[in-house]
Formats: sequence, structure tokens, C-alpha cells
Amino acid sequence: MRPSQGRLATKVGAAILLSRLLGLVRERVFAHFFGTGMAADAWGAALRIPNAIRNLLGEGTLSASFIPVYAGMIERGEEENARRLSGVIASLLVLLAAFAALLGIVLAPIITDFVAPGFSDQQRDLTVTLVRILFPMSGLLILSAWCLGILNTHRRFFLAYAAPTVWNIAQITVLLALGGRLLGASLAVAVAWGAVAGSLLQILVQLPSVIGIVRRVVWSLDMDVSGVRKVVRAWLPVIFGAGVVQISSIIDIQLASFLGSGSVATLRYAQLIQILPISLFGVSVAAVALPELSRDATTNDPDLLRRRLGEGVRQVAYFALPSAFAFAALGPQLVGALFQTGAFDSGDTALVGGVLAAYAIAVPAQAQIKLLASGHYAVGNTRTPVKIAAVAVVLSAASAFALMQWFGAAGIALGAAVGAYFNVILNVHTLRQRMGGLIDKSELRAILTSGWSAVLAAAASLGIVALLAGSHMWIQAVTGSAAFCVVYGGVTVALAHPDARRIAGMLKPKQE
Repeated sequence: MRPSQGRLATKVGAAILLSRLLGLVRERVFAHFFGTGMAADAWGAALRIPNAIRNLLGEGTLSASFIPVYAGMIERGEEENARRLSGVIASLLVLLAAFAALLGIVLAPIITDFVAPGFSDQQRDLTVTLVRILFPMSGLLILSAWCLGILNTHRRFFLAYAAPTVWNIAQITVLLALGGRLLGASLAVAVAWGAVAGSLLQILVQLPSVIGIVRRVVWSLDMDVSGVRKVVRAWLPVIFGAGVVQISSIIDIQLASFLGSGSVATLRYAQLIQILPISLFGVSVAAVALPELSRDATTNDPDLLRRRLGEGVRQVAYFALPSAFAFAALGPQLVGALFQTGAFDSGDTALVGGVLAAYAIAVPAQAQIKLLASGHYAVGNTRTPVKIAAVAVVLSAASAFALMQWFGAAGIALGAAVGAYFNVILNVHTLRQRMGGLIDKSELRAILTSGWSAVLAAAASLGIVALLAGSHMWIQAVTGSAAFCVVYGGVTVALAHPDARRIAGMLKPKQE
């Protein structure tokens, strides 16, 4: 009997939560030493390209192409073919990782000028140095994605998504150990080396479990091994699609680099909070759904696929909608509680809080994109999400450029929302054409229930914060968030939302 999609998603969400919480700790320590100054801008820009390469060749793209083929073999009992396939893919990734790292080191000055054309002098020089250090990290994290693909297919979700905690711990350790002795550029370089060490540790903590599953890695570049060409054919358009998305993130940095010192760091701090519900709920549900959708696809039953996708959309909406309203209502309080320390002052809190409120608009749509794309990937259609992403990125960039003229960094965030909703609308339309539907009436009612409940919860939290005006940011953030959660949870349980009732059942003490 298969574990329920909701319970598996909970495991993924718990692992991602652990990783993201440590990531927020890392960023709080980082904000203490760097604030939104020159070194923080350089770090944000330098980290963007290696992260883009990792996302381009790693988890997102590899999962979409490798898991459906690998899971299909496992489902049909072809364990030896699956083992050989995994070995060839691992070998190809080693070559790609080495090539990407070498290319990044050599082309660091060109990459810096492309990502942050508004940087000059010391800021540019520091960014070049950081890019050269961080590119080997991207290669190592590409290999980590292979481990994730194996573990996810065999429903070992927690370890795969908890592994990045060691990446965060490595950087926190460097910051705490050297933050009192090094400043600015020197400390940024030390943190970069800590990030490289953390990426190696991230692979090492997963390898024992992976080896226990595959037993032995058959290193080979034989493209004639069963399934390899199918994975590569599916991988290429997904890489192109991921490239389109990464171009969007780079465009955001390019635009921000012209808005003055601190703008790149401001976007990055806001994104760190905004990405939390997207990772916790959008990624967790999509990660669980893709292997199961791939297995369902072997039954040639479109209704089975539709039901699983519809359930996933409802689950993501249950968490993404309140997250968006909470960020809009409590943005400055959350930012102040997390980052206002040392060099990060109240002015930075107000600025980042405003950008977070703008990013909040995009959360419900961005959280759904990965799941909707998985619906296409499961049936071997990797081209449609790519085409949709390409158009959405152009629209997002144009909107961001126009809106930043009036709203500064917040305008870039609003442009991201325009592209995200366009992406969702087109994905839903194309999936409905294939499946004859996507969301039934009961799921639509549940989503509307989530929306109205989030509005009531936001109003309650704003009232609490108004009563606590003048108190410490931590008090406002914790009390406001608690009020939001109590009202949202209480209303959705009272209205019999299926996900609210499932969570309430999990929290209810078991009878002896």
C-alpha cells in the first residue's frame, strides 16, 4: 500500500523547513555582519550564477527527466536496467559539473559584468573573486541532485531535502568563527569557501543511503544503455526551460544593480522569506507528486492523473494563500524579527518589508508552477512548460523594467508576479486540454475557503500588531503570526476544509 500523497508531502515539507530555518539563521548572522552594504550586494550577485547553473543542470531539471524514466523501470521490475541508467546519468553529471566549474572560473569577469553591469571598482573585483570560488560549489550541488533523484524515486524524501542543512551549517560556522576578526570583503571570501565545503558535505551525507539503494554505481558513458537517450531527450528541453527561468532571476539582479547600493541585497533578503512557502509547500507537493504521477502515467488513465494533480493544487493553495496574506500584512515585522541586527538597521527593515509585500502577490502562483509542470513531465511532455516559461519570463522582465521606474526594487517583485500568474494560467489551460479538466467543484470550493480564511486571518493579525505598536519587532512578529495561524486554522477547520481536517487529525492526541 502506497503512503498517502499528503503524508509524503509532510515529510518533504518537514525536511525543507529544517533546511530553510537554518538558512534563515544563516542569513540573520550574515545580515548582522554585512547589512545591505557593498559586500552584501557582491555576495548576492556572485551567488546568483552558480545557483543558476545548479538549477539548470541539477535538481529541477534532472528530476523532471530522470525520475519518470527511472521510476517506470522500478515499477516494471527492471532493477538492473535502472541501476545501469543511474550510473550513466551520474557519469554524465560528473563531466557536466567539472566543465561548469572550470568555465565559471575562467569567465568570472565576463559573468560579473553580465549579471551586475552596474557594479564597478572594488565591488566588481570582489564579485569576480566570489564567482571564481563559488563555481565549484555549483558543480558539487549538481551531483547532489542525482542523489535526490534516486532517493525521491524510492520514497526516501526526508534525507534528500534535509541534506542542504549542512550547507547552511558550514557557512554559519565560518561567520561565527571569523566574523569578529574579518570584515567586509575578507569575510565574504571566507564565507564563500565555507559554502564550497558545505556543498561537499551535502553530497557525503546522502551517499550512504544512495549506495544502499543502487548497491553499486556502474560508471559508464554508454548512451545505448536502456533509458539514457530518453532521459537526455527529455532533459534538454527542460534545461532550456530552466535556463529561461534562471535568465529571469539574472535580469532581476541586472535591473537592481542600477537602482543604487543595497538594492541587490534588498531583493535577496526579501526573496529568502518569500521562497520559504514556495519551497515548503510547492516543492514538497511537487516532489512527492512527480514519481507518483509517473507511475500513474503507466496506467494510461487520465482521470487518475487529474485527481492527483487536482489534489496537489488544493494542498499547495491551502498553504500558499495564507503565506501571501501573512507576508503582506506582517512584512516589516517578519523582516525586523529575522534580520534587524548589527549592520541591518530599521531603515533596511522598512525597505525589505515593502519589497516582501510586493513579492507576496506572486507566492500563490509561484508555488503552483512546479506542480503543474510535473503534470506535463509525468507524461513525457517537457516542451510545453518550456514554451510557457519563455513567454512568462519576457512578460515578467518587461513588467519589472516598467514598474521599477515608479516603485524601485518593489517594482521588480511586482514584475515577477505578472509573469508567475501568466505561467500558471497557461499551464492550467494546456493541462485541461489534455485531461479534460483539472480542478473539480469540491477542490475549487476548498481553494476559495482558503482565500477567505486568509483575508480574515490577515485582518486579525493587523489588529494585533496595531495594539502592540511600539513593542519589540520579535513580539509583534510572533504575536501577529500566532493570531494569523489561529484564525486561519480555526476558520478552515470550522468550514471543513479537507487539508485543515487532515492536519487537525494528525495533531490530535492518539487514543490509548
